[in-house]
Amino acid sequence: MGNQYDVVIIGSGLGGLASAIILAKEGYKVCVLEKNNQYGGNLQTFVRDKTIFDTGVHYIGGLSEGQNLHHYFTYLGIMKDLNLKKLDEDGFDVITFDNDDKEYKHAQGYDNFVRTLSAQFPEEEQNIIAYCHNLKEMCRKFPLYTLKKGKPYYDKIEIFQEKAKSCIESFTRNEKLRAVLAGTNYLYAGDSKRTPFYVHALSVNSYIESAYRCINGGSQISKTLIKQLKKYGGETYNHQEVVKFEFDGSGKLSSIKTNKGDEINADIFISNIEPKTTLKLIGEDRFRKSYVNRIKNIENTIAAFSMYLVLKPRTFKYQNRNYYHFKDHKNIWDTQEYTEKTWPEGYMLSMGVKKGMGEWADSITVMTYMSYGEVKQWEGTYNTVNRKNERGQTYEEFKANKAEIFISEIEKKFPDIRDCIDKVYTSTPLSYRDYIGSSKGSMYGYVKDVQNPMMSFVSPKTKIKNLFFTGQSLNMHGILGVTISAIITCSEIVGRDYLVDKILKSSKKDKKPFN
Repeated sequence: MGNQYDVVIIGSGLGGLASAIILAKEGYKVCVLEKNNQYGGNLQTFVRDKTIFDTGVHYIGGLSEGQNLHHYFTYLGIMKDLNLKKLDEDGFDVITFDNDDKEYKHAQGYDNFVRTLSAQFPEEEQNIIAYCHNLKEMCRKFPLYTLKKGKPYYDKIEIFQEKAKSCIESFTRNEKLRAVLAGTNYLYAGDSKRTPFYVHALSVNSYIESAYRCINGGSQISKTLIKQLKKYGGETYNHQEVVKFEFDGSGKLSSIKTNKGDEINADIFISNIEPKTTLKLIGEDRFRKSYVNRIKNIENTIAAFSMYLVLKPRTFKYQNRNYYHFKDHKNIWDTQEYTEKTWPEGYMLSMGVKKGMGEWADSITVMTYMSYGEVKQWEGTYNTVNRKNERGQTYEEFKANKAEIFISEIEKKFPDIRDCIDKVYTSTPLSYRDYIGSSKGSMYGYVKDVQNPMMSFVSPKTKIKNLFFTGQSLNMHGILGVTISAIITCSEIVGRDYLVDKILKSSKKDKKPFN
């Protein structure tokens, strides 16, 4: 590792790695530093009993030719190397409820989406069409989601103040259809009072266009990104935790120091770690007090409890779709507000896919909400591959008890699943905090609130002229949202319209233009 670079990026999540490639392609000498053993942030995978599990990437949208993420990944040079499996085109997401045997399907392609749901709600076809039209119109108001030049955010604050719940309900009076249209709100931790409709639209639109799983896990994305970065002369180093920022006499950020004692100089620094953490590392006194207070007071989205099931051979057939299940279709917006007795009030279930797999599944991942308060008594512990620190017997008992409750709930939908399970592994908000670096294990960064839309807006630029932010706290979470955050960040350095032109030119060989 050298001691002088044009750009140093702290954190190797998707936003950091994508930013690194963009700038390396422009001739910058780039270095990415990662504190953990594995690169990739939410792209990380882990192996238990020879079975691969994803930590965050269960499926990806917008990857078919001519679609937004396909364009971005083509520009980054990774699209052709990804190993993907397209989910069921007639029902990639299935919404189900207690006391209702029907499975309500979200199909790929807007025409197919309308046709499939209209078959289950025959009198609602025009309302479903209107809902889809509104989804697409909302996405068009965000230029980088449609690869158009212009400001990254629409200039009318009204679009940030429209509630997702009330907007969706405006299309139909059918309560079950309302629940089905909003049934994938675990994608963005939706709640009834605060979630804006634009968050719903930007989250689900790309999946309706196309939906894929990563064969052998999402870590292939970070590995392919790093391979591309090195092609352009970029460098990556793990086990390098940034512990201090140094400034020169003029107040300009000049270098960082790592836990290994290395000092690395650069002209530009990009933080792919959470802004709250970045401010603490740099020193809050270097920023306006009002800015620091706003960042510190931004609420994080709720955390998750995930269960990773290793299945017995040839016992549970692979399902090429995801399941979103709720106890009550009238309560899908408020499952975060569970009690000890009602937990879990809903969940998302997905299956892993590996190369050469036949009709039988070897793994299932199930995720539900969990408040950080449930694990707060153990927050003083820290446990990763690099820093082993057992949290104690009471923590293990807590996880085992939660897993048993969770399996009992899943049995209602999948009655024979218990007999198919070989091993059970779990993660809590502390796992996400330690491995991903999210504050209090937050699933999706900062809460977007219609009642205070600018509260969670974080600019890529900071008062320190050569320090920038990127990642899910900046723009939107998810693979597409974080990729766009890297575009927004790098636009501040190389120019937005210039960058969009280069992305579009890189996709000229696509058979379909972007639409």
